[in-house]
Amino acid sequence: MTFKVINPATGDVFNRFEVKEIPIQERIDAAERAFAEWRQTKMEERASRLFKTADILERDRDDYAKLMAVEMGKPIQGGRAEIEKCAWLCRHVAETAADMLSPDVVRTDAHKSFIVFQPLGVILGVMPWNYPFWQVFRFAAPSLMAGNAVLLKHASNVPGCSMGIEKLMHDAGFPADLFQSLLITSEQVSAVIEHPAVKAVTLTGGKSAGQAVAEHAGRQIKKSLLELGGSDPYLILEDADIDLTVDACVSGRLLNSGQSCIAAKRFIVVSGVQNEFEQGLVQKMKSVKVGDPMNEDTQIGPLARSDLRDNLHKQVRASIELGARCLTGGEIPEAKGYFYPPTVLTDVRPGMPVFDEETFGPVAAVISAPNEEAAIRLANHSNYGLGAAVFTRDLKRGEFIAAERLEAGNCFVNAFVKSDPRLPFGGIKESGYGRELSSYGIKSFVNIKTVYVA
Repeated sequence: MTFKVINPATGDVFNRFEVKEIPIQERIDAAERAFAEWRQTKMEERASRLFKTADILERDRDDYAKLMAVEMGKPIQGGRAEIEKCAWLCRHVAETAADMLSPDVVRTDAHKSFIVFQPLGVILGVMPWNYPFWQVFRFAAPSLMAGNAVLLKHASNVPGCSMGIEKLMHDAGFPADLFQSLLITSEQVSAVIEHPAVKAVTLTGGKSAGQAVAEHAGRQIKKSLLELGGSDPYLILEDADIDLTVDACVSGRLLNSGQSCIAAKRFIVVSGVQNEFEQGLVQKMKSVKVGDPMNEDTQIGPLARSDLRDNLHKQVRASIELGARCLTGGEIPEAKGYFYPPTVLTDVRPGMPVFDEETFGPVAAVISAPNEEAAIRLANHSNYGLGAAVFTRDLKRGEFIAAERLEAGNCFVNAFVKSDPRLPFGGIKESGYGRELSSYGIKSFVNIKTVYVA
């Protein structure tokens, strides 16, 4: 079996990984044996490995950033930032896990009653290519700290990142079989889920992949956690600080070259400030530096694969045919690589692909709303519910809308949506279920056990 790596900046083959037939059952059996020993280790010992992991991440940050640049096109500065965030996560989990997993004493009519949090066993992670390191560490660091073993099935276009993470974890002192990278196909995932030692599965990816994994896990009566797509709405109210709003919206839309589940995608603007917002948005989108992800000044790199660019362009053209107007971008460049220009569409309405579907790339859809209530209805008019944001100078107003009115798992006021190790992360509706990060995330893959002493 061959995993072929195509450099998205050039379209040329960068590397090939020749993989021998993997004895999956043997690999999982080894992970189960490693788990049996690991679960007995003290929290201090587990934490020391995560601290070492953070040190290696920071030491080799540039190498990992270059690897991401050639495998999936992430600009080098964005790659460094991703690695730094992984190191932050590892240290945060190492410092806080003991408290988050300490027993909860509950007063009942018993002599003593309490709740303990114990590891489940082997956890399978099916991870995407867009954040090749962060997505892995987001589930793996808490899972390992809770005492579990981890199997990683990474996206097929980032095999170097997958193997690099495995080596990193082993260099940090984690037992060799406790964290394993499986270079397998999507069709082989079901066999991993079926193994009795695998107790749960987490997937970050698209709807169809999530449905397949959840269905198979359900048949095995095993827990699943899904973080799927998003079509995040950003509400721009009539009292918004437009300069601040434009900066946040462009940053939120173009993060990772627009290839993010929680990227800003639909900009719902109260009509009184639409012209000012659009002018600022177009000007700033035009000023962004698109180019070779290896260059230090590049802000937007290529899309990760040619099919992703083709689908994005299809969504843009179909929306224009249905009445959307293109204010900038919208054309595939003639240069090599899978580049797509920062694009702004306006006069967007429900029924257009850029409103109804997830757009994975640097495309901003501007939707006009006559007032706040209409803006909220348009924001919630979506099958997705991952992130949302509202921009207003009235913080109480923004807080109320974010907390009570927007249908999403992560709602921000006057800032673009992002994940934070201290806060739970996840979505509702077709954006998935379950939570990662914070105390909620680390308890996703533990046995929450009640102990009652009469």
